Amino acid sequence: MWGFTGMRVAKRIRVIGIVQGVGFRPFIDRLAKKFGLDGYVKNIGGSEVEIYVAGNETRIYEFIEAIKKEKPPTAEIEEMIVEDAELAKIKGFKILKSSNVVKEPSMIPPDIGICRECIREILDSNSRWYYYPFNSCAWCGPRFSIMYKTPYDRENTSMKDFPLCEACKREYEDFNNVRRYHIQGISCNICGPKVFLVNRDGEVLAKNTKDVILEAARLLDEGYILSIKGIGGFHIATLAIDDDVVRELRLRKKRPHKPFALMAFNVEIAEKFATIGDDERELLESKEKPIILLRKKENGFISDLVAPGLAHVGVMLPYSGLHYLILKHTRDRVLIMTSGNPKGKPMCTTNKCALEKLGKIVDYHILHNREIVNRVDDSVLRVTGGKTAFLRRSRGYAPKWLRVPWNIGDNVIVAFGADKQSAGGIHFQDKILPTQYIGDIDDVDNMGYLKRAIEFFLNTYDLWKKNIVVVTDMHPQYNSTMIGKKWSEEKGTEVVSVQHHHAHIASTMAEHKLKPGEYVIGIAIDGAGYGVDGNIWGGEILYADYRGFDRVGMLEYQPMPGGEMATIYPLRMLIGITSRFLSLSETLELFSRLDLTKAMKYREREIEIAYKQAKAEKTIKTSSLGRVLDAFSALFGICFKRTYEGEPAMKLEAKALKSNKSIPLRNNYIEEGEITVVKTSEILGEIINLEQWDNTNALARTVHEILGESLSRIAIEKAREENIKTIALSGGASVNELIYGTIKKSVEKAGLKLLVPIRLPRGDGGISTGQLAVVANREF
Repeated sequence: MWGFTGMRVAKRIRVIGIVQGVGFRPFIDRLAKKFGLDGYVKNIGGSEVEIYVAGNETRIYEFIEAIKKEKPPTAEIEEMIVEDAELAKIKGFKILKSSNVVKEPSMIPPDIGICRECIREILDSNSRWYYYPFNSCAWCGPRFSIMYKTPYDRENTSMKDFPLCEACKREYEDFNNVRRYHIQGISCNICGPKVFLVNRDGEVLAKNTKDVILEAARLLDEGYILSIKGIGGFHIATLAIDDDVVRELRLRKKRPHKPFALMAFNVEIAEKFATIGDDERELLESKEKPIILLRKKENGFISDLVAPGLAHVGVMLPYSGLHYLILKHTRDRVLIMTSGNPKGKPMCTTNKCALEKLGKIVDYHILHNREIVNRVDDSVLRVTGGKTAFLRRSRGYAPKWLRVPWNIGDNVIVAFGADKQSAGGIHFQDKILPTQYIGDIDDVDNMGYLKRAIEFFLNTYDLWKKNIVVVTDMHPQYNSTMIGKKWSEEKGTEVVSVQHHHAHIASTMAEHKLKPGEYVIGIAIDGAGYGVDGNIWGGEILYADYRGFDRVGMLEYQPMPGGEMATIYPLRMLIGITSRFLSLSETLELFSRLDLTKAMKYREREIEIAYKQAKAEKTIKTSSLGRVLDAFSALFGICFKRTYEGEPAMKLEAKALKSNKSIPLRNNYIEEGEITVVKTSEILGEIINLEQWDNTNALARTVHEILGESLSRIAIEKAREENIKTIALSGGASVNELIYGTIKKSVEKAGLKLLVPIRLPRGDGGISTGQLAVVANREF
């Protein structure tokens, strides 16, 4: 409680949150002078800000309240610690040099999309920033991607190579300049980074910025493929409306079907080819500028080869001056803007990497001379059933942390996540800090990237002297597991493992701040995860808290003929399921009747071999929802080979969304037992025996709804048995619009609460958070 004496007092205030690199110190400077207070403000090594103020106690209280109410738009205050301090002989208020001492850790600021004021300046021919592609201010621009270490001062970023010119220095020192006073990342055409256009051989073709922009736009309009060095890495850009150009990019990038992201000049351009709701519009125009999955319009002008066979297309708006200016001068004002990486490798971040590794993909390069310190891919989200769902959490959002309702004291937990579309993470005090999106951990470069991302946080927050525990997935053959174990051996730390689907549910619980000891019924649905019985899980109902779980429901185990081959060739998964209720001759007849035999490389012979493998006792079995969806995708002739993660299931969803109605089935595929089972073989058998095969769109919708209803029915029954009011849903398949919508409707109708990840990916990008939550509550 505040008690005001009117006397002169002093307070020391530590502000924790996103308060470095967002114009917070200049804001405090102006505010303190407004209230007539003496003192100083400075950055501290853990990314927090320290304020010392002396003056009338009432005015200090008003000053503190004004900090909360008037903070810069990109600042986020998590906590303010106010302590009494001794009066010092300080007159006036100053911004002091930063300290490297870590007192209270605070969040590293993420990269922020270019603001409207900076865009206005780069379009103003009378401005010093006219056609300057790196314009930024207190409200926007790169942060995390250019940081070597904290605190966020210019000398600790890759902007240290660009000393301020006299004009920028005057603005930097101008107390009344709200957007540039003491802002570390500012620069202009005179003193800032430079952009240049080169050919495949590195020969410079243009150096004047406007010439680079105009020539790049001309080349793109003519159908050439360019790499563009952005904020957190490289993009590959080309026309989005020309089938031949898109086909050529697919050939060069060895990417036959995986969708490409688009960058549209503004929302109005995007609306010409995609349906945009209010939630999607808000996300597109947000300061984070992520890629949003939007429903494609039937008669949109973009090439069908951009996202073949899918209902959605990924779209983002320009998040830097460079992207904005290029899009402005292209004919269509929309371009493919996909990650600049060779197949299976991390995105390039250096000019050398682009010239050496992208030279066979692109015709020209737009380069610049500012170093990208931390690789940051584009974030990807979709709105599913009115809820935001992360597919990839990176630029604009990483490296924000989550606060959790427990504290692990002087311990630190390091999580290595899973293997697909993954991220790592660390846990210290009451904070869980996921890394930016890393990707698939099946490449040596990505393995190194994962370790560097984790160690950046350990260095930033000076955590090496703490008691460190390493956590990995339970799968003994995951690369992330092996990397984690090797890292723990090198560092001399303990290593523990957490079951994959328990981690999915625990991550949901942690995000929603469920307390230790609280239980949920969890629905974990995805493509694959190592089960405690040695089988591959992926359609699970768990009675769980953070410390452990009981498996109370599941999708029926199905054989995977050929093991890993069944994940690549969905027809093998279909054979696995049909082997449960059809003979070999009946399976051959089914494939012939549906004209599926020709999709098998060795025709009937391969069907026979796969069938025998399915019947073999030692064949790997799975309860994965992803594999069931794969089988139906093959059954309906949609996808016969998976060329990217989730392809068969995503194309099945796209087909299902073309129908507004499903076909009524008997709607009872649940078998009670010690573990309640959804009989997926019976669902498939009934679908096969239906006569309405002239409407496979409706059949595809039926499959989704039956699976969603069956899973939710078990979860609801188990919740009632255990007197639990909360159901937690996670896993990559939970972003499926129809499955999620069906589960949500059923759970809410039953009067229960459904929790899904909102700030974390529902897929394997959220696994590390769940691993950290489990070990924190199990070990400490």
